[in-house]
Amino acid sequence: MLLGLHTYSFHLHGMGQNWGGHELSWPRVMDIFSLMDLAADTGLDGLHITAVDCESTGESRLLAIRDAAKDHGLYLEYNFSLDEEFDPRLTHTLEQGLWITHTLGSDIAKVSLDLRRTRPLCAGRHHPDIMRQLEHIALLTQKALPLAEDKSIRLAFENHTESYASEILWLIDRINHPLVGACVDTVNSVMVLEDPMTAIEMLAPRSFTNHFCDHSIQRDQFGCRFTGVACGDGDIDLLRALEIFKTTSSMERINIEVEWDSGTDGPETARQKEYDAVMKSIRYCRDVLKI
Repeated sequence: MLLGLHTYSFHLHGMGQNWGGHELSWPRVMDIFSLMDLAADTGLDGLHITAVDCESTGESRLLAIRDAAKDHGLYLEYNFSLDEEFDPRLTHTLEQGLWITHTLGSDIAKVSLDLRRTRPLCAGRHHPDIMRQLEHIALLTQKALPLAEDKSIRLAFENHTESYASEILWLIDRINHPLVGACVDTVNSVMVLEDPMTAIEMLAPRSFTNHFCDHSIQRDQFGCRFTGVACGDGDIDLLRALEIFKTTSSMERINIEVEWDSGTDGPETARQKEYDAVMKSIRYCRDVLKI
């Protein structure tokens, strides 16, 4: 399998997106071209990128990124959202996302559904409000399918932080098209109180791509925190996840995603820790998991 990197892994360096309502006030210290250099130098095979990384989604900029990726021998996958709550730079229509994906020379468009859930979460699986949103997305997807067919692009709906695995599968079955599948994220299901390994087992057979991520559950006096760590340092069974991918899916790429929290660290220290976590994740995937 090929090994790539989700650009959010360097979000403290200015890549990927802003998250959780937090707009990074530190100056950006990395761009898509310097990240391609780093990816090539570390032996990675590709990048899973966003509009934030592109800086502009004008055709000339996208073609420059496409050509640079070819020069570096890197695959590209494009990641966008339908209604991103925290960073609207990621929001596109399906047609816009497909056009950008094609212009970048990519074959996969990963889509966040950005559902708006009712509470309580424990009673919200397939809630009528959610099903209305999913039905609307299904109709939008059916309208966009001729473009996906024309450009030979696969749409991968992610179990993002507001989606149950069974809801993603319902949407895929509702659309019922070979170019429509899933993106399985190895940690996100925890955000809707779903066992991540169950979600991985459910989604992997229908997935075109993935976010290969690890988190640590840390108990404290207030309950617990679910915190991003380097791959192999957390509580997600990535060895088992990889075995599920290999035995039940057609996926040929692993996209590392590190979600490093800066905590109380300043820019220099936080970025160094993030960089170290990315490098450790690459070594873990290469040396331990043998990817």
